[in-house]
Amino acid sequence: MSTTTELTETTLLRFATAGSVDDGKSTLVGRLLHDSKSVLVDQLEAVERASASRGQDAPDLALLTDGLRAEREQGITIDVAYRYFATPQRRFILADTPGHVQYTRNMVTGASTAELTVILVDARNGVVEQTRRHAAIAALLRVPHVVLAVNKMDLVEYKESVFAAIAEEFTAYALELGVPEITAIPISALAGDNVVEPSANMDWYGGPTFLEHLETVPVTHDLRHCHARLPVQYVIRPQTAEHPDYRGYAGQIAAGSFHVGEAVTVLPSGRASKISGIDLLGEPVDVAWTTQSVTLLLEDDIDISRGDLIVPSKDAPATTQDIEATVCHVADQALTVNHRVLLKHGTRTVKAIVKDIPSRLTLDDLSLHPHPGQLVANDIGRVKIRTAEPLPVDSYADSRRTGSFILIDPNDGTTLTAGMVGESFASPEPVKDESEDDGWDF
Repeated sequence: MSTTTELTETTLLRFATAGSVDDGKSTLVGRLLHDSKSVLVDQLEAVERASASRGQDAPDLALLTDGLRAEREQGITIDVAYRYFATPQRRFILADTPGHVQYTRNMVTGASTAELTVILVDARNGVVEQTRRHAAIAALLRVPHVVLAVNKMDLVEYKESVFAAIAEEFTAYALELGVPEITAIPISALAGDNVVEPSANMDWYGGPTFLEHLETVPVTHDLRHCHARLPVQYVIRPQTAEHPDYRGYAGQIAAGSFHVGEAVTVLPSGRASKISGIDLLGEPVDVAWTTQSVTLLLEDDIDISRGDLIVPSKDAPATTQDIEATVCHVADQALTVNHRVLLKHGTRTVKAIVKDIPSRLTLDDLSLHPHPGQLVANDIGRVKIRTAEPLPVDSYADSRRTGSFILIDPNDGTTLTAGMVGESFASPEPVKDESEDDGWDF
């Protein structure tokens, strides 16, 4: 049942779109769905009616993703719109994210699980600040593939020189950030050029169409070298006559795989046992792997609760109360030194204090502003955090799931910041924190 092929191959691609306001993200998605025949007849009819009511001669394909009333009224994307579609070659989960700087936080959400990010640029405007911000976020989130879609080529007379200049500028910037792979494609989402079908207007371009690239980009999930992690979400004790002693630890496997008989350690307690059974969808299995929701049964009766982490004993991460990370601040409320927060890592939430903000990234030239004192909405910076309890954190480079966290306002539950453990642009030397004790000094 569990072969290497099954563990490492998939026909599913998760991708996200990003770009500035009016760059045409929703139109591109609508064109992609329409031309790949992934739109139902009633959906298309609804779009045609809505477009006609607004005095438009042709269907506004952006309405296929801009589903909120406020989005239709303002003509901008506000929320992340998820779309599921398929071609004979591959299945897709698409996250259409907002372009307005106010909603950059939603781009972080949409790209956090993506294997490919599409960054749109208006051919008339070229690379702008929001383009650079989205490239930086894609780099921080370690999205393996980035597509630069230079849109609205019809409005610059399909000139190769315009496309080449934008592609060169963006590629140089993205490579500085550490983006591993960049593919530039000239398109016109409105006219359909190079979206699904090759463009007759750009015979100078010899690369793949947008859809062709999505269908052929290599997406492998090599779990052989992943650190196996199961954040415990729920303890199951049915106490039935059939299973009087049943005690299972349920959750979604965040990384790697587990098998019956494997020695495991529960963190942060550090207690060890062996897996005596694995239940998947009510049936026993010998092995389970990433993204599967399972229940693990252990040989020993250990005190385990929600928020604990089950890991292989031979590959257990160290626990720590001191976390250094790169963060993207997403709240209107500023994040400041000595800010008291809640830190959510996996299924565990603990009290924490922001001990230092060593630097903030300047997007124009990728320079670092040392010790800014605070981060405001959409800032990217480095933070040092002290938690009230030890946490078993991985480096984000090793695991996007167990190497990430969010900071929460303890007063109203607002999400303040998304963090990546250990991720760093070349940060200046931190200064010693000489702030006064404020009662949360763990």
